[in-house]
Amino acid sequence: MGSDSKYFLPYQARWLQDESPVKVWEKSRRIGATYVQSYEDVRDCVKKKVPAVWFSSADESAAREYITYCEMWVKLFHMAAESLGLVVIDDEKDIKAFVIKLANGTKIHALSSNPKAFRSKGGKVVLDEFAWHDDPARLWAAARPCITWGFPLRILSTHNGKLSLFYKFIERIKKKRLAWSFHSTPIELAVDEGLLDKILGRPATQKEREEWLDELHESCADDDTWNQEYRCIAVDSATAFLTYDLISSCEADDLLLDIEETTGDLFVGMDIGRKKDLSVIWLLEKLGRVKYTRRVEILEKTPFAVQRNVLFPILAHRNMRRACIDATGIGMQMAEEAQDKYGKYRVEAVTFTAKLKEELAYAMRTSFEDKDIAVPAEFAIREDLHSVKKITTAAGNIRFDVAAAERTDSHADRFWAAALANHADTREAGPVTVATAGKRASRALTHGY
Repeated sequence: MGSDSKYFLPYQARWLQDESPVKVWEKSRRIGATYVQSYEDVRDCVKKKVPAVWFSSADESAAREYITYCEMWVKLFHMAAESLGLVVIDDEKDIKAFVIKLANGTKIHALSSNPKAFRSKGGKVVLDEFAWHDDPARLWAAARPCITWGFPLRILSTHNGKLSLFYKFIERIKKKRLAWSFHSTPIELAVDEGLLDKILGRPATQKEREEWLDELHESCADDDTWNQEYRCIAVDSATAFLTYDLISSCEADDLLLDIEETTGDLFVGMDIGRKKDLSVIWLLEKLGRVKYTRRVEILEKTPFAVQRNVLFPILAHRNMRRACIDATGIGMQMAEEAQDKYGKYRVEAVTFTAKLKEELAYAMRTSFEDKDIAVPAEFAIREDLHSVKKITTAAGNIRFDVAAAERTDSHADRFWAAALANHADTREAGPVTVATAGKRASRALTHGY
């Protein structure tokens, strides 16, 4: 065949040209990884580098796709071959595989994910979508001895959480505890290196690339799916402070109202940004024990004068009871001006510290667990609420933040605005002093009763 660049994109060519004994590919979905792997496997069989290839994917449809690619490459190599179809490898264990037998005696097998299929087999091993197999640990235990005699091993997968064996392999590679070759291809890199051009059949403009990625992102159910399936970011759902189930239990439609339609006590939280982060104003109306979200104002790269014009009419409402405003850094002036106009007991200037963020975050989770808060069922809000993670630092301290790699348009600004509004309801409108009376004073107060 001709040069690799004729058939493959740069990231595919890099994988193909890497002849390391063990290669691991952390990849986005649908970027042609199986396509180029099938070429490598056929090439190795044609050149008799290996006596056989044992390919395993997470489902039968992937195995069929792989075999179809192999049949195509065999023809391009002008090698006589016979497709044996679905063959019973082990009748007793009911193990089947799609098999291609080449004229030089080598074979390519596309197996199910059954770990037993690798027992007593020798040759090149390819574990496709390794993180998504039903039992990766047993599969690995069965497949690893197949390469004892120096045959290649290939592991390709999207991520499936930080507890997966695939993720642990990658961590060991990065820490140089495993001397394996490592490749990483997130969707952005694939698009930069020509994936969309290939799909369109022509060079894509920068605008087309951005719009295509945006559409792909929007088609995902949530940001965890986007990060794992396309961006090579393993997600540990256990670290999400508010789980999707917890958030959905407090979601409702048709919550947002004009402020003049409200009748209950109002509480406001404002997280302030200017250039990098959003400014968000979150309004809660308390009816009975439940606080209903009535307004969420998103102000992106908005001049402070405009932000003030949005905030102050809300603070002036007759039912406004308390507001908590982010006074950290650039928010200090806005908070001071609001206090000067509406009073320090009505407006609290809040300076974010690690301890305060922890208090706000836990109060939010308590409200969600007690179902005493209602939030709009909107994608951006849901993702922001879910994005906050409880992170333990190397020094053993706890902080609440969003991993930089997982940030989209927001640094959890909606979460913190809602948390500030929730916090406003928990604070009295002035300092409260509690003192214990002495014995004589108590007797005097109760004399005659």
